[in-house]
Amino acid sequence: MLSFLKAYKNFGIALLVLSIIMISIFYSILKPKKVLPVFQPAMVNYEMVDSSIQHQRKYHTIADFSLINQNGQTITQDDYKDKIYVADFFFTTCQTICPIMTDHMAQIQEATKNDNDVMLLSHSVTPQIDSVEQLKRYALKKGVNDAKWNLVTGDKKQIYELARKSYLAVKTDGNGDAYDMIHTENFMLIDKKRQIRGFYDGTKQEDIQRLLEDIQTLKQEYH
Repeated sequence: MLSFLKAYKNFGIALLVLSIIMISIFYSILKPKKVLPVFQPAMVNYEMVDSSIQHQRKYHTIADFSLINQNGQTITQDDYKDKIYVADFFFTTCQTICPIMTDHMAQIQEATKNDNDVMLLSHSVTPQIDSVEQLKRYALKKGVNDAKWNLVTGDKKQIYELARKSYLAVKTDGNGDAYDMIHTENFMLIDKKRQIRGFYDGTKQEDIQRLLEDIQTLKQEYH
């Protein structure tokens, strides 16, 4: 009798373990995977979007560009081909939100330092001030890894149009200059198809953590 009960007990334990495994497998299969949205101009605060595309609901991607980085090198969309990247807009003499944003971008750089799929791109909104030399000084001060993170300057009109028509990231300041802008704290997550997959407050630590998690979610789309 005792041997029968022992065998029955062992069978019950084995059945329980098997049931837990099966439930875990079914849960994994049935649980919907998190998928990041693809942001279109019509989904974003109209203040951040050029009026010519405010009602666009599909097919939005980051336009081609040609800008100069902190090493005097020409940086184009080809340097970010097949990369996930985080973009923002800043200027080196900013004393308000920019230092916080740059420190947080440096945090992202550190978290992704061994991930060759991820890069960073920071655009100066005052290219008349942020020369190559100025960007280099700033890059050295902030610990920028040249292989992963480009600080870029260049034609003001092009930068403005990228901000308003591609990244949907900045406000105009209404002073009558068509190419002046108020940059925001936004970080944008861009996928390998040059689509916007997320907006984050670059001054908030909790948003940086969410961005890092979303990078991992986005990477799953390519596996």
